[in-house]
Amino acid sequence: MKKLLFGFSLILLMTACSPAVSEETVKDTAVTAPTKMITRTLPENIDAEGHRGARGLKPENTLPAFETALDLGVDTLELDLHYTGDGIVVLWHDDKIEKDKCRLDPDNNTEAPDPDSLIKWGDALMISQLTLEQLKAYQCDRNPDEDAFPDQNNAPTALAGSNYRPVALAELFDFVQAYSQSEEKSEAQRANAAQVQFNIETKRKPDNPKAISDGFDGQNPGPFELEILRLIDEYGLEDRVIIQSFDFRSLWAIRSVNDTIRLSALSRQAGSADLPEIAANGANIWSPKYSTLTEPLVSKAHKLGLQVVPWTVNDPDDMRAMLEMGVDGIISDRPDILLGLK
Repeated sequence: MKKLLFGFSLILLMTACSPAVSEETVKDTAVTAPTKMITRTLPENIDAEGHRGARGLKPENTLPAFETALDLGVDTLELDLHYTGDGIVVLWHDDKIEKDKCRLDPDNNTEAPDPDSLIKWGDALMISQLTLEQLKAYQCDRNPDEDAFPDQNNAPTALAGSNYRPVALAELFDFVQAYSQSEEKSEAQRANAAQVQFNIETKRKPDNPKAISDGFDGQNPGPFELEILRLIDEYGLEDRVIIQSFDFRSLWAIRSVNDTIRLSALSRQAGSADLPEIAANGANIWSPKYSTLTEPLVSKAHKLGLQVVPWTVNDPDDMRAMLEMGVDGIISDRPDILLGLK
């Protein structure tokens, strides 16, 4: 109950403190923020995952993106995790703050480097070098690729408002909990939020240890993994969380201290994945790039006891092709299209 009350306070604080969105910062688009749950035509046994929330509709890994995904009725919120310089697990995909996605809020006087500045900041804009307070100085409400995401807009949502700042993992957990009790949402939306899954990615890179920069030795869980597990335990969410990664060292390190949490092995090239090894090391799910996946590989994974959840599928024809192969779920930037697939 304590966390629930804190969650309500968080919503009120975010709405009150979020600056008004000017006409210059809200993209003029025919697509409005979804407020009604999609009438689902996707088979119920298929895990519908909103990639980075709902990247095709809202700026990625932000509270408005996750609110939109919840509004639509996704089964799972897919997201990326980094580790700040002051030891906080935060939601973000890239190693650093980039100007094509984020801008420094002029009303925030925190000493944070400006990505729009001509100054060569070097590593100063890396998530691992910034504190959570510094990250809160950015509004990440820019569309980095309008050709890829023509329907993305940064209009405020009912609960998150115009809060497009990077957030801590704990803040997302609080937000979803508060959403599940909000009178702003329908009974069906609240019920879905109360059981929604979280597919969280550790953004370790074997060739770039500075990306997380916590002294990880490649075998034992680093402070990053341990803090993720601590938060999952604190919020009582182990049965609702999947941990995924391209860096299998992170997954196997987690498995060494937790033999029950679900793990998902990400692959860029499906054909080169060592599925027997992935299964033997304790993964539950295999998540390959959809365009490299074949039906025989799906069948092979299933025989090894692995579920198959490809990424990132945005075209309806490609979604249908994945379903015909027998996949168990789909990760998509457009959960609205996925859920309403016919």
